[in-house]
Amino acid sequence: MQVRHFLQLTDFELSEFEYLFKRARTLKQRLGKGELYQPLRAKTLAMIFEKNSTRTRVSFEAGMNQLGGSAMFLSPRDTQLGRGEPIEDVAEVISRMVDIAVIRTFKQDVVERFAQHSQVPVINGLTDEYHPCQIVADIFTYIEKRGSIRGRTVTWVGDSNNVCHTWLQAAQLFDFSLRVCTPAGYEVAPERCGDPSHLECFTDPLEAARGADLVTTDVWISMGNEDEAEARRKAFADFRVDQEMMAFARPDALFMHCLPAHRGEEVEAAVIDGPQSVVWDEAENRLHTQKALLEYLIVGKIKDNY
Repeated sequence: MQVRHFLQLTDFELSEFEYLFKRARTLKQRLGKGELYQPLRAKTLAMIFEKNSTRTRVSFEAGMNQLGGSAMFLSPRDTQLGRGEPIEDVAEVISRMVDIAVIRTFKQDVVERFAQHSQVPVINGLTDEYHPCQIVADIFTYIEKRGSIRGRTVTWVGDSNNVCHTWLQAAQLFDFSLRVCTPAGYEVAPERCGDPSHLECFTDPLEAARGADLVTTDVWISMGNEDEAEARRKAFADFRVDQEMMAFARPDALFMHCLPAHRGEEVEAAVIDGPQSVVWDEAENRLHTQKALLEYLIVGKIKDNY
């Protein structure tokens, strides 16, 4: 059986995501009822993280534990990666000892090379280019709250970063309209735009939010951009998601943020802590969707999907 990897959204078909969403709902319900469900007993997850993490680490560790398996966290200090061992060699060795791996690193190329030399499934836990696990949880959260995202309008305000890139893939895969609003100099690179029928670019945040079903953002200063902090704060000063912007969206529009958030920078406290915000459900759903992903990549489809 061919090893499957999840390195970006385009690695899966729409039907597979539909299955994962149903499975995540089932696993969430079982956990809520206190049911013991451990299909991954004696399975081991290796978590190779070169970038710091809260939600990704906790959700994968807790999820693997709840499914009956175990997870080991490996930072650069814990492996020979910190001393320059080739990622290909690390993949060859680790994949002979574990059942699945999550990589959180800088360049997408590192994840791709690891996967090419891995004997077990590899999941992208975040790179500078993509953050697929986050967007799977975001879309699952939208479906929970409002139903299908197909035909809806999602507004992204802020930096065209890895999360934005993944929303671009999602718009084409799930057939919704994505509006990306960035300041000059931070636009989406042309090679990432894909099918223009799903993307519209804006420079006015209020117009971008007009009639939107979902407004989402991220920090202005991502990991690796710390040396640009002051310049970015000036460039993004008019791109804060505030109550005025949310008033331009639909009355039942949701607000999302992948976290961590900086209140007063990319989002007003009254928005992230307000009634339209679903950021805590969004964060929790990282656990449920990733459990479904772990189960799917290790075990395959489960027929018992009540």
